[in-house]
Amino acid sequence: MGENASFWESLIYAHPTCTTWKQEAEGSIYHLASILFVVGFMGGSGFFGLLYVFSLLGLGFLCSSVWAWLDVCAADIFSWNFILFAICFVQFIYVTYQVRSVSFDKEFQELYSALFQPLGISLTVYRKIVLCCDAEVVTLEKEHCYAMQGKTPIDKLSLLVSGRIRVTVDGEFLHYIFPLQFLDSPEWDSLRPTEEGIFQVTLTAETDCRYVAWRRKKLYLLFAKHRFISRLFSILIGSDIAEKLYALNDRVHVGKGFRYDIRLPNFYHVSLPETPPVQPSHHLQRGSPRRKPVGVTNCGS
Repeated sequence: MGENASFWESLIYAHPTCTTWKQEAEGSIYHLASILFVVGFMGGSGFFGLLYVFSLLGLGFLCSSVWAWLDVCAADIFSWNFILFAICFVQFIYVTYQVRSVSFDKEFQELYSALFQPLGISLTVYRKIVLCCDAEVVTLEKEHCYAMQGKTPIDKLSLLVSGRIRVTVDGEFLHYIFPLQFLDSPEWDSLRPTEEGIFQVTLTAETDCRYVAWRRKKLYLLFAKHRFISRLFSILIGSDIAEKLYALNDRVHVGKGFRYDIRLPNFYHVSLPETPPVQPSHHLQRGSPRRKPVGVTNCGS
């Protein structure tokens, strides 16, 4: 115990205290290094945030090395700062290589900027998603069908990149699908991973369209390996289904010009007893908002 106390006493009191402070300031190189350190630690996350941090910290350590070599003339200070500069330089080169290796075609880059980047998805995660669809964008010509009612199996999940898709059931128009919307999100959500099914609607290209498609089995394998991607697609698909529900809501009304509100399926039945009863939303087929509600009239038909 006495030895430990003497050790700490020698460590604290052995060195002389600063009785007189140096009057002149250090050179401009030292202050430049300090400014670079302050600015460098303000970097963000992601690839470009790392490039920002390592570049400024590397320049700061380089300035400190020059300051130690010219002004302080201290080999140990110079050595440590130069080693840290070399580490930052190597890290900068490594991150730059990763950024260059994560490159996509124009359409995938635009898709990332419009849909995934605002959600904070990194390029490395996005690369896994792109590789799952084989980095391929499929073309669908005008008036060609993506799916036919009662015939086409539900074996993939597709996202429209450009163009417009018309959704019909029994020849009656339901709604449109626009870019950055899934073509078959209700069908995807209506089936479990082990189930199979067929489309209950017809999807026809109203213009020349391009879309990205993920095969069900391959996408489920990606979900099993990366739970974060699974939660991401769950949120995107849920939001897409909600948009389609409100697209149907905009096209229906219940007598006397009242708008049918899909959030309150029994409200108009109570307030307007003379109108035909509206089928509650929970009686609709699970996960398929494209089915036309019973007892309501289409505005556009």
